[in-house]
Amino acid sequence: MRSRSFDYVAITLIIIGALNWGLIGFFQFDLVAFLFGGMTSWISRVIYAIIGIAGIYALTLYGRVYDHPYTNS
Repeated sequence: MRSRSFDYVAITLIIIGALNWGLIGFFQFDLVAFLFGGMTSWISRVIYAIIGIAGIYALTLYGRVYDHPYTNS
């Protein structure tokens, strides 16, 4: 899997996490917890962890976006 694929997966997961946080902030509704059995469910914790890892990975995008812009070639 190329780095560009990781970038798209990370951005998708970050968007999902941001939408979930928006729901929590505006409506006090945690969609991940609702779908996967609450905060104590192991699957919810795994999903939160994966989204957190995607956020950490996204920190590497700052340097790469400027240094190596995506091209069609």
